Amino acid sequence: MPAPDSPSYRLFVMPGCPYCQKVLAYLARVGLDDGRVAVEDITSDPAARDELVRVGGKGQVPCLFVDGEPMYESDDIIAYLGANLR
Repeated sequence: MPAPDSPSYRLFVMPGCPYCQKVLAYLARVGLDDGRVAVEDITSDPAARDELVRVGGKGQVPCLFVDGEPMYESDDIIAYLGANLR
């Protein structure tokens, strides 16, 4: 369980998106698929899609929310997670 002052991470994805699959494969490869990053499937959870659009301003995936701030682009997400969560 993260420390109370640790950032929260939520990753918004769609199963058919190759860029989402790239990020998810990275999470699995480095052991970050252990719940430290909450994964939200916007195709099966309309509320998650609504939140993605409301907070991020668009429905683009993958999108990593770091303490509620959106980050797009799979390479940027992977670089951020590699630098901050490993």
